[in-house]
Amino acid sequence: MTRRPRVRALLALLAALPATFAHAAVDLTDDAGHRLHLERPAQRIVSLAPHVTELLFAAGAGSKVVGVVQHSDYPPEATRLPQVGSHTRVDLEAVAALKPDLVIAWKSGNRDAQLDRFNALGIPVYVNEPRSLEAVAQSLEQFGRLAGTEAAANAAAAGFRQRQSALAARYRERPPVRLFYQIWNSPLMTINDEQVISDAIRLCGGVNVFGGLKQLAPRISTEAVLAANPEAIIASGMADSRPEWLDQWKRWPTLAANAGGNLFFIPPDLIQRHTPRLLDGAERLCGQLEEVRAKRGTTRAR
Repeated sequence: MTRRPRVRALLALLAALPATFAHAAVDLTDDAGHRLHLERPAQRIVSLAPHVTELLFAAGAGSKVVGVVQHSDYPPEATRLPQVGSHTRVDLEAVAALKPDLVIAWKSGNRDAQLDRFNALGIPVYVNEPRSLEAVAQSLEQFGRLAGTEAAANAAAAGFRQRQSALAARYRERPPVRLFYQIWNSPLMTINDEQVISDAIRLCGGVNVFGGLKQLAPRISTEAVLAANPEAIIASGMADSRPEWLDQWKRWPTLAANAGGNLFFIPPDLIQRHTPRLLDGAERLCGQLEEVRAKRGTTRAR
C-alpha cells in the first residue's frame, strides 16, 4: 500500500470512531447495587426525581430527557418537559408512552413496586442516591456514561470537586459548631450523618447534634432539641422564603441557638437537592457558621 492509500484508510478509521463510541455498550452498578447493561448510551431518558433531572442537565444530557416528575424546575428548560406524575406516584402509562430507553429513579423517593413494574416492561432502570458530596460528582460522571455525554459530565464533576476542595480548605478545620438542621416543623424532622446535607455540614466545620440517629430523616421531639442545646439552628422548609416556624425557637430564651441569635435559613433547593447547587447551599452554611464563631466572644461577655 502506497502512502496516499494508507492516509485515506487512516482518515476513514478516524471518521468512524465517533459513531463507534456513540454505540458503545454501557455497564454500570447503580446505587441500589443493581447491575445495568445498555447496548448503547440512552437517547430517551425519563427522570423520576427533581435532583435527577438537574443532574442530567448538568451532565450535558438535558437534550435526552423526555419526561420528568413534578417539581423538576431547574434548569428552566426542565419545566417545559412532559410530566409523568410525582416521585411518589409515577404514572406508568405516561412513562411508557414516552418510549424511554432508560428510567433514572431515586432510591429514597421512588417506590420499589413502581420500579419493579418498569423492569417487568423491559424498561431499564438506574437507581441514584448520592449520600456524600463526592457521590454527587460521581453521579455526574455516571450520568455522562449513561447518556454518552462523558466530556461535559466529567468537566462538571471536575469543577464540582475543585469548588468543594476550596471550601474544605477554607472551613473544615475551623472551630466546630454544634447545630440542629431542621427539615420541617410538623412533624419535627432532621437528618442523620448519612445524609448528604451532613457532608456539607462537616465541610463547614459543623457538627450535627442528631447525626448518630439511625434513620436518614428521623422525627424528633422539641425536648430532644432543647436537651441537645445546639449553638445554631439551620432550617430549610419547602420554599425560597424563610419559614415562619423557625422563630418558634425564640420561646426558649436559654436555648443556645436562640440566645446567640443563630437561627438561620437556607433555601431547600440549594441544600436538599443532590446536585451541583448543593455547594451554593454549603457556601451559605459555611458563612452562617462563621457568624456563629464571630459572636462567641460577645455572647460570653453579656
